[in-house]
Amino acid sequence: MIEDWSLIKRDGVDQLERVFTFKTYVDGAAFTQRVAELAEQEDHHPSIVLEWGKVTVTWWTHKINGLHQNDFICAAKTNTLA
Repeated sequence: MIEDWSLIKRDGVDQLERVFTFKTYVDGAAFTQRVAELAEQEDHHPSIVLEWGKVTVTWWTHKINGLHQNDFICAAKTNTLA
């Protein structure tokens, strides 16, 4: 498992999720943009929820309705963006 990520089951689907915290909304928005750029590079797109003080990122592979090795790779790469 990747540090600080949780394995969750949502709607019967295994997913990787982490909540990142930020001091300001703008910091969270900037992080969200960095994750979006990573997602485009990887051609793999997570759920990203931006709220004041936090951003929740959830990776899973829609095509297989579960987790693939690429989800773990993208989660690790997301950690480097925070």
